[in-house]
Amino acid sequence: MRNLKLLKSLRSTELRGPGSPLRLSVRADTGSLLVASHCSITEYDPRTGQVVSEASLTAGGFLPEDGGGAVVGLQDLAELESACLSTAGGDVVLFNFNTCQLECVGSVDSGLTSMSWSPDEELVVLTTGQFTIIMMTKHFEPITEVGIHQDDFGEGKFVTVGWGKKETQFHGSEGKQAAQRTIQEVRPAAAWDDRAPRVTWRGDGQLFAVSAVCLQTGARKVRVWNREGVLQATSEPINGLEQALCWKPSGSLIASTQRHPNKHSVVFMEKNGLLHGDFTLPFSKDHAKVKDLLWNSDSTVLAVWLEDLAAGEDQQVNLWVAGNYHWYLKQSLDFGRDSRKAPVCVCWDPERPLRLHVVTRGWTSVTYDWGWATERSPGTDAAADANVAVIDGDKILVTNFRQCVVPPPMCSFELQLTSPVNQVTFLCQPQGTNRLAALTSDGQISVYAQGESCDPTVASGRAVCGRELQSAAHLLHLADAPPPSGRRRHADCQVSGAELVVLSEVEVDGVVVSAVHGSQTGTVALQLEDGQIRKLRWGEPPLVNNSTLINFPVPCVQTALCSISGEEYLLGLTDRSHLYAGDTELASNISSFGVCNDFLLITTHSHTCRCLQLTTLSVKGLQAALASDGGQNDESLRRVERGSRIVTVVPQDTRVVLQMPRGNLETVHHRALVLAQLRKWLDSLRFRESFECMRKLRINLNLLYDHNPKVFLENMEAFITQLGSISHINLFVTELKEEDTTSTMYPRGPESSPVQTRPVSGQKKVDVVCDALRSAMESMDPNKFFLSVLTTHVKKTVPELEVALQKVHELRVNPPRAAGAVSAEEALKYLLFLVNVNDLYEHSLGTYDFDLVLMVAEKSQKDPKEYLPFLNMLKSLETNYQRYTIDKHLKRYSKALHHLSKCGQSQRFLSAPPPPLASALLSAPHPPPPTPSPFGKEGHSLTHSLTHSLTHSLTHSLTHSLLYAKVRGKTSDCEEAILALITGSVWEEALRLIYMHDRQDITETNLKPALLEAVGTQTAFLEAQVAAFTRHRARLAVVREQKEKARLGMLDEDGPDCPDAELYSEASSVMSGSKYSQSNSRVSSRSSKNRRKAERKKLSLKEGSPMEDRALVYALGEILTTEVHGLLKALVLFQFDKQAEKLQPAYEEALQAMEAAVPEVWAPEGPASNQLTGPNSTANSIMASFQQQQRPAAPQPGRHRLSSLFIHNSSCDVCLCN
Repeated sequence: MRNLKLLKSLRSTELRGPGSPLRLSVRADTGSLLVASHCSITEYDPRTGQVVSEASLTAGGFLPEDGGGAVVGLQDLAELESACLSTAGGDVVLFNFNTCQLECVGSVDSGLTSMSWSPDEELVVLTTGQFTIIMMTKHFEPITEVGIHQDDFGEGKFVTVGWGKKETQFHGSEGKQAAQRTIQEVRPAAAWDDRAPRVTWRGDGQLFAVSAVCLQTGARKVRVWNREGVLQATSEPINGLEQALCWKPSGSLIASTQRHPNKHSVVFMEKNGLLHGDFTLPFSKDHAKVKDLLWNSDSTVLAVWLEDLAAGEDQQVNLWVAGNYHWYLKQSLDFGRDSRKAPVCVCWDPERPLRLHVVTRGWTSVTYDWGWATERSPGTDAAADANVAVIDGDKILVTNFRQCVVPPPMCSFELQLTSPVNQVTFLCQPQGTNRLAALTSDGQISVYAQGESCDPTVASGRAVCGRELQSAAHLLHLADAPPPSGRRRHADCQVSGAELVVLSEVEVDGVVVSAVHGSQTGTVALQLEDGQIRKLRWGEPPLVNNSTLINFPVPCVQTALCSISGEEYLLGLTDRSHLYAGDTELASNISSFGVCNDFLLITTHSHTCRCLQLTTLSVKGLQAALASDGGQNDESLRRVERGSRIVTVVPQDTRVVLQMPRGNLETVHHRALVLAQLRKWLDSLRFRESFECMRKLRINLNLLYDHNPKVFLENMEAFITQLGSISHINLFVTELKEEDTTSTMYPRGPESSPVQTRPVSGQKKVDVVCDALRSAMESMDPNKFFLSVLTTHVKKTVPELEVALQKVHELRVNPPRAAGAVSAEEALKYLLFLVNVNDLYEHSLGTYDFDLVLMVAEKSQKDPKEYLPFLNMLKSLETNYQRYTIDKHLKRYSKALHHLSKCGQSQRFLSAPPPPLASALLSAPHPPPPTPSPFGKEGHSLTHSLTHSLTHSLTHSLTHSLLYAKVRGKTSDCEEAILALITGSVWEEALRLIYMHDRQDITETNLKPALLEAVGTQTAFLEAQVAAFTRHRARLAVVREQKEKARLGMLDEDGPDCPDAELYSEASSVMSGSKYSQSNSRVSSRSSKNRRKAERKKLSLKEGSPMEDRALVYALGEILTTEVHGLLKALVLFQFDKQAEKLQPAYEEALQAMEAAVPEVWAPEGPASNQLTGPNSTANSIMASFQQQQRPAAPQPGRHRLSSLFIHNSSCDVCLCN
């Protein structure tokens, strides 16, 4: 979407010499021009107009004095500080810049037809009059000499793979007739062709191409050679191929021209000689001839040098640019029919890619400097269409980006002009930015207005002070007052009829390279070639020289006026990616920038797009912002694709149009622009636009409230009315959260005033918004917004599900008759969408309304067999006890106790209360105050009786230590706590309480008898455990022996190659004679809980079960899980030494027996686990054994626990020693 904008054209007429110029070259180090004519070679500096050095070619005898000689090549050699030229007579001459002396370094008797140096200036290729190629080094030492015309194709000859004859191959849309078509003979070269060879090098200097006329056919053919002079490829026969030849510096294509029967084209060839693309020149085949093709140094612009065959000396230079696989004609330089003005030498500057040098026959030197520019309309209001104009020859392609994004080369509409367009500009007035003016190559200005007649207002350029507008460098469309006007550099012109009338003119000391206009202030800023800035004020008189105080350090190719913190600045971007604000450098990695409203948008070479608000930042602030990498929530930073450039920004919108390097377009919504636009809409109470934008661009909807909570709550009805849609209101409510998005996700800038985010003290944000919304909707239309009202109940911090369910129930009982009202079934279905059905069912049960419970249950997936018996049971209960049962089921223990307190004595504790219920009562900080009860004194004393009853009940469900922690401090009766601890065998804590409360009587009455009873219990338990251990150990040995016999029997019966031998390893559960032969294959598809159940069922101790051995090992590990340490200490303390002496050896004997059995019980499972291979091994057994060794060993049940018990109970010896 970029155009080539002419920055300046430097014309010099001081260069004079005998004869006419023949060759042109540019010195890369100084920028001076080397011009070779029929008589001399001259070094000329076009900037100063001075001749630096000159030498005569006729005096040295290199060219004849009659002017009949010719120079066929001229090249600057920076390393040798010389210029090399070759003559048609065969001499190769060096011109030394320091001594101005000529030196002949070689001569060819047959003469020379061309000379071409490699890009690295290491090799030179000469073509001779005998049709040979001579390759030499930079010191003119011959490398090779070969003939131009070769019969062989070259080293890159195509290989035929033998896929049949041409007649049998597929020919596409041409059909089978293409196979019988005879090959037409190639026509010879055109009559105006000079028949001289053309040589061009690839950019890396590894290959060069030679175009020469074939001796047999008379047509041109291109051959490609490598750096060693070896032929690589020959082009296919191309009918109408012409003399122009130029290799693209990037190395991809070779450009030439071809004359077709109906058109004239520029064609491209690959290095193998095959055609690869083309584009058509905008004239007929006999209208003009192409004298030469020239690529610029960065391969972005192709110059086509044309000569009009009908007009004789009329010559043009067209500049073509490719984008998105389309070739655009961007500039057309028309030199007229004057033979003295006709160019004879054209070349690109080797250092400045967009600088072109032209020398005419009359010794006039013209240097053109272009820059890339995007012509976009400067509008800032919503009426601006964000138009972008692209020059394409005699057409202007205009795209309206406010309405659509059309990828180039397509466009919204085209403007067809009579001549090629060189410049285009849009009207700078704020109300008419959709108008544009165009300057064509013939010096005419055309002004177009959208929606008006297609006939433009055309004014001849010769009325501007006697000058021609072909030389106009900058065109600004400043005014739209009828008639339209144009502006040429520093002259203000007005259209009068068909002529341009000069209104005023200001002289500027220097060459203007850019001109921009500020629509807000009316300032016109001119930039001179040395970076100086001249500001002109548009007014009465129209142009006034204003100031010359601020200068750019270096000239900039793109400029724009903007206001930074209220002060007007001129921004400039150099061709080296440096961005300046006046004389201050802002950044050094900028690829493009644009100014829209109060924002500066830039793209960087680090593949980011920054959007900065100019009204809130100073110049130093811009420097700091561009130097930083941005934070996590930095709204000014966005990542973009590599090489992206800004095309335009849609005013009063959020869209930024970017163009990728390959030419396609992408539209992004920059977060900074989006938030700025949202804040404007919210300040103006445009909730509908804000909501749609936030929903589409995924902006958190909490910003609607967080931007200004007070204003939002005050305009709640306006918000509801603008949104209108129930689904939109529900979406807003469901996204509400306590986070303040203006301080986290979308932080406010420093310029924003603080906004009160919590207008109601003590309430949470979600509750405030939900209550305000519900109140507004119920006052407006409760039937219409019924679903949204339910959403506000559900979304609250503590969801009001009971209230929502009650409203649905009321809707079912009293259905509204209003049109469009929601039915109860629809409301309940929506509520089930918001809330989990099980949670909703339990909340409905908590309302004690069985009709509501049935209504929810009917809409759920529950089986009636699950809930109907339970509901029927509840209905049969007394009201208070019914509610107590429901609260206990829902684990609402506080309410359950409250309802239980209202029950009579006959209703108390029909079953044991659950532990959490008791914990709820025992955890109360103070006993509840007495309340009037229908049961009189029974209700008053209920709390005390509940405490004792629950404590007695919990002795069987809670651990005694936990019980004591609950009971301690909750009652003044310590005896109950001590007895609970004695019952739980917590001897030490019981003794502590006895002595703390001075209750030694309990020692004799309860503690000592409990100790003697515990000794008997422990002794009996030990005997049972030892017997069980011995029994399981013996059975395990028998089971393992049976498995080993079964495995060996299978091997003996079937031999070593038995495929089932590995099934009878020690780890296998298959046993001979087992009555369990089926495997439970369905277990894998069950739930995890059921799988665990199934695994436990498999571990059966029943004799003959499939996994009896594993069950035995697991049972052995679970034996002896109790401890006697505390009991032994208590026995010794109360001098029960005999009982302790009996208990400790018995326990120690049991532990030693179990410890001795550990290697036997948990031994390695069979010999196969240690041996992978052997005479009886199979492939499957080897693989299974290998995988078993690689897999980490599973923990063996009980082994760790047994070891820990050995350590824990080793302290028993210490007790008896005391």
